[in-house]
Formats: sequence, C-alpha cells, structure tokens
Amino acid sequence: MREDITYTINSIPFDEDYRPSDGTRATTNFANLARGEGRRENLRNAFDMINNRFNALAPWDNPHGDRYAVELEIISAQASLGHGSDAFPLIEILKPTILDRKNDRRIDGIPGNNFSSYVRDYDFSILLPRHNKGRPDFSIPDDFGDLHGKLFRCFLDSPAYRTAFSKPPVICLSVSSSRTYHRTENRHPVLGIEYRQDQLSATDRYFAKMGLRARCFMPPGSVAPLAFYFTGDLPADYSVLELIGTISTMESFQKIYRPEIYNANSPAGQCYRPDLTHRDHSVTRIVYDREERSRLAIEQGQYAEENFIKPNHAMLAQWSARHAA
Repeated sequence: MREDITYTINSIPFDEDYRPSDGTRATTNFANLARGEGRRENLRNAFDMINNRFNALAPWDNPHGDRYAVELEIISAQASLGHGSDAFPLIEILKPTILDRKNDRRIDGIPGNNFSSYVRDYDFSILLPRHNKGRPDFSIPDDFGDLHGKLFRCFLDSPAYRTAFSKPPVICLSVSSSRTYHRTENRHPVLGIEYRQDQLSATDRYFAKMGLRARCFMPPGSVAPLAFYFTGDLPADYSVLELIGTISTMESFQKIYRPEIYNANSPAGQCYRPDLTHRDHSVTRIVYDREERSRLAIEQGQYAEENFIKPNHAMLAQWSARHAA
C-alpha cells in the first residue's frame, strides 16, 4: 500500500533571472550560485560553461561549436502523508532540455543531475554523527538510508513522476575522496573511460537503497571521473545527446565547487585517488560558498527532523514496514 504518501511536482526555470524561493533548500548548488551582488554574472558564466562543454562533446555537424544550448529546470517534489497533511519539500533535481539551433527543435534531457534532499541532509548531518558520538570507531547503522530509499523509489513509481518524465533519472556526483579508482580498458564515445573503485563508498551504499547503482566514467577532455547513479543500463538506455546534457551540466558544477578534483591541471592516471587538498588546480570565475553549504546542511537536516521525521515518526514507521513487505 502506497496511497498514504502522495507526490506532487513543481518546476521553475533555472536561468539568469532565477532567485531561490523560500521553499528551496539553500544548500542546493543552484541556490548557492544565485545569491549576492554578482548573482546574474555568476549564473551567466555557469550557463556558458555548460553550453561550451556540451558543444565540445557534440562536435559533429557543429563546425562553429554553437549548435546546442542547454536549458535547465529545477524540479521540486513534495510528499504528503495522508489526507489533509501539509506537503513536505522532499527532493529537488535538475532537468535539462537541449536546444538544437540548427534544426530548431527541443530535446528532453535526463532528469536527475544534481540531487538534493532534506532527508538525506538529516541522515548524513544529524543521524550519522549522532550514531557515532562517543564511539571509538566510525560505523554506519544497518538501516541507514532505508527510509530515504523507500521514499525515493516510491517517488519514481508515483503517477506524478511517470506523468512528468518518460525515463528514470540519472544522478551525477563527484567521486569519493575516500576511495581509490582504477582505470579500465572499457571506453564509451561520450561517457569516456570507465574507472572502477576499490570498494563501495557510503554514498554508493546509500544510493543503492534508492534503487540506484554506480558506474564511474571520465568523459573525453575531462580530468577526473564522475560517478553516475542510475537504474537499468546507463549506456544503452539513453541517447548520446541525453548523456551529453547530463555530463555538461554536472561537470560544470563540479568544476565550480570541486575545482581541486575537476579543474585540476593534470588528468587522473591509471590509479586515481581524488584529493580536495590538491593544490595544482585552477579556480573558475564563479563564486561558490562551500563553507556555507556545509554549515547549512546541518541546519536543514535539523529542519527535516523537526518538521518531517519527528512529527510523522509513527506513520513513517508503519508506511516503511508496509512498503518493505
């Protein structure tokens, strides 16, 4: 039984005029970029990066490198528990639309990209530190991420998602600085060189409970692999242009807020360990407050606990048990 939780979806353009609403998580990458006196230039520079990267990855029939542009929407999903309950802002993702200027047509991109969740903030910034307080060795609870995973999978199965999107999401994140990645002989024309890690990260296990598995690829012209989380078959289920939309969007974000990894001055080698203290890197002209993002993750985790987890604890436990069954 899943009727106890219903989902609604809203979308707004993410463009030069974007201003974060009161309901938007302040830790989202797009909200961080859209504040301050230089917000419009900040956003314009980010979109230029995305468009330039897209055209670099799609050079065929594109002699001037300007055939394509990427338009982005912020997709917000709210969850309502039971009849008459207030909707809680559960998830935010980005969806690209690819504009083909040569043929004057618009092509749907893959929903997902950046992934943002209040409950994930609660799990990683509140629940996990609380679990490890006073423990001599760091550990992760066996049920860590269970609720979030079920909420996410239920969202993908919901009429709201199936009506809005024709394909499952692909979420693209930075590789983990706590893992070592090894280059393989597997290559894809757009995804690039596949890397495999020595063992799963905490994020990999967390996303596995959401029904997503990870593969890591370093696209042509990139300096570090990206972690792609998906259902199904990543190379086979999506078109080349759809994949380029995801890569160009998320690699540009990663260059902005993980320049030590994704804007390094030399590419990843055969054996690669990401390092956020790496000094040999370039910084973009785009302002991004990484310290604020970390601080707000704690505040927003507390918000999720006070406004979603605690008030609905009994109902969520019952729903979670039914969903597992």
